[in-house]
Amino acid sequence: WALHLKNVTMSLSGHYECTFATYPYGTKAVKIQLIVKAEEEQHYLKKVWVNHTLEIPCLEDVTSENLSTYHLQWLVGGNGRKEELVSKKPFSPAVYRSSSALRGRAVRLASDNTLMVFPTKITDDGREFSCHVLYHPERVWKSSTTVRVFGK
Repeated sequence: WALHLKNVTMSLSGHYECTFATYPYGTKAVKIQLIVKAEEEQHYLKKVWVNHTLEIPCLEDVTSENLSTYHLQWLVGGNGRKEELVSKKPFSPAVYRSSSALRGRAVRLASDNTLMVFPTKITDDGREFSCHVLYHPERVWKSSTTVRVFGK
């Protein structure tokens, strides 16, 4: 037997018990605890000027000390594709990937895991930068920032 839940919300968290009769031995029961968590994703809009440094924090409400113990990954998206820019394993230096989207520009990860891109170009308008933090083998915090670029 299986319990199927639809339109699952956090209010369905709790203890569930399945009891059934087993002739001639009596009853059997199985108890489970269901924990429903909210989706851990944030989305931001960042406005920046052409030729300035683009600075995007990974997660606004999580301190950099907390992030140092997790696997972190920065991606850039545009035109239906996503490319990895930087990945950082716990207590290891950042590993940078070459990106066709940001060719010829400096990409760095600050000590607080803020992504730094210099210089910002007009072609960055509408680009989405996302930070993924793997804090459990099956759980990821995601933060994405869409960039709006302004000329002078």
